[in-house]
Amino acid sequence: METMTLQRIKEFTDPRQRIGATYIKSEGVNIRLWAPNIKEAHIEWVGNDKTALHKENGYFSGFFPTRKNGDRYYFHCDGHRIPDPASRFQPEGVFGPSEVVEDTFEWKAGDWNGTALAETIIYEIHPGTFSDKHNFEGIIDDLPRLKDLGITTLEIMPVSQFSGARNWGYDGVFPHAVQNTYGGPREFKRLIDAAHSHGLSVILDVVYNHLGPEGNVLFSLGPYVQSKYKTPWGEALNYDGAYSHEVRKYFLQTIYQWIMEYRLDGLRFDAIQTILDISPLTFLQEANILKEYIEAETGREIVFMAETDMNDPRTLDSIEKNGMDFDAQWADDYHHALHVTLTGEKDGYYSDYGGAKQIAEILKNGVAYQGDYSNFHKRPHGKSYAHIDKTRLIVQSQNHDQIGNRLLGERLITLAGFEKSKLAAACVLLSPFTPLLFMGEEIASENPFQYFVSHISEELNNAVIKGRLREWECFDWKSEPPNPVSEEIFNSCILKNKKHHNPNSECMSAYYKELIRFSKKFRKLELTVNLYNDNLIQLNYGNDIIVMLSFREQEHIYPPLAGDWVCALDSSRFIPDHKNAFEKENIISPYSAIILERQ
Repeated sequence: METMTLQRIKEFTDPRQRIGATYIKSEGVNIRLWAPNIKEAHIEWVGNDKTALHKENGYFSGFFPTRKNGDRYYFHCDGHRIPDPASRFQPEGVFGPSEVVEDTFEWKAGDWNGTALAETIIYEIHPGTFSDKHNFEGIIDDLPRLKDLGITTLEIMPVSQFSGARNWGYDGVFPHAVQNTYGGPREFKRLIDAAHSHGLSVILDVVYNHLGPEGNVLFSLGPYVQSKYKTPWGEALNYDGAYSHEVRKYFLQTIYQWIMEYRLDGLRFDAIQTILDISPLTFLQEANILKEYIEAETGREIVFMAETDMNDPRTLDSIEKNGMDFDAQWADDYHHALHVTLTGEKDGYYSDYGGAKQIAEILKNGVAYQGDYSNFHKRPHGKSYAHIDKTRLIVQSQNHDQIGNRLLGERLITLAGFEKSKLAAACVLLSPFTPLLFMGEEIASENPFQYFVSHISEELNNAVIKGRLREWECFDWKSEPPNPVSEEIFNSCILKNKKHHNPNSECMSAYYKELIRFSKKFRKLELTVNLYNDNLIQLNYGNDIIVMLSFREQEHIYPPLAGDWVCALDSSRFIPDHKNAFEKENIISPYSAIILERQ
């Protein structure tokens, strides 16, 4: 293990070396702030006078024996009052005081050890719109249903403190703190513990490629960003420039915190292609070394997954092979090919995709582009994934990005209809990949999931609107763009009734439950893929299971099968709690999926 990473780990576990406010039981509170650009720093405990902090090597520190869990404070840096940039809780929002958080919680789930990747079914959740409670408690209320459905793993969209109450979470400005309107640190731990008690793992979406704008106090304190790189959201974080070792420590501490103190089962790293870093040992490699250390120390199985659109297997390759050593990655090619084939949309990045032939190739190879020329990128794109276990690729027919970055936030069911949505679900859940569902698709929800924010600054809100319009320039969408600041937009995204959301909810939920049951069985078997007439895909799992996926407008006669076979599931004729058998032998309905089992 790299020496530098081991040194950092010791700092994370030493309460007097940790950044921020650390409560040490029966002793007091240790304060530590990295702000090399600042000459003088004081701490103001709310309701008391300011106290000077000692400066050494860019750090300001102090120890306060009378302070305790729950006490609130500000820093005064060269006369400017700010919250703690390493705050673990902002009970009054991004401009209010920081609060000391004690690392204690009465965990009830026992020795929970996570879910093996090969057995994982992921369910992506936005805490603010999953229920009309808009918080972690609303997720806890629904855990029995998700467990019964067959979900194994919750993936929670970012919870780091952001400005306002309505946001996707990618505008976080306090990476160590849990959003106050969701319930804060204690309620997040309660969600994780409740999930573990139901036999569900929890993965958190984390953002290490940029920080949000409103309430951001970091950039004036030290070289947290650098100007030599740019991201779509502004200046890049400083992972390879001068003083980058201290910047890395700031973010690596959050990783240690999420896994050790919150007992999360893994992290999903957002848009790693925008984490720009040419170091011999990159920040992402160091993050995965830290994960390996935690696994060795605790005996737990932790999953780190990456979101990337680069089609680069080095994301998953070992550090010894100059890879990043992630356990898994989101693989967008499958989504794009499915979306175009089922909707006919070919705008923007969708121009490279479409057709059952391409879907079949992805099922064989993991990705579509393996060095092939991409019309969208205007260059060859990707590299072969032949050496990669397909369970390490996470696929979906919809997710927060692909729905929410549309002009009107339409779900697939709105664009393609009920039957094609059932086919898409089969394509994801009956694939050899690790499947991910987006909240509500399993109940045929037609609620949109749109982009929303609630910044205080009107100027910033206007900038967000202009930025969204630029993103949509490559798509041929004619409708009037919605106002992301509108509370009405936010309310339209809430999943209010998960049991009977619309007439198709009960049927879709039962259908998903069956698909998930089959998915857990199939992914352990060897797969072969065949394509017939450019619109019928046949998946052979072992010798006794066949999946047919039809992308044809008309009924399809599929090739005769040797032996006796029965239909275990037919998406076009599925009725909950009924035996779903063939009406016509060797016939598959338009845009449907069937599962055949050998007698």
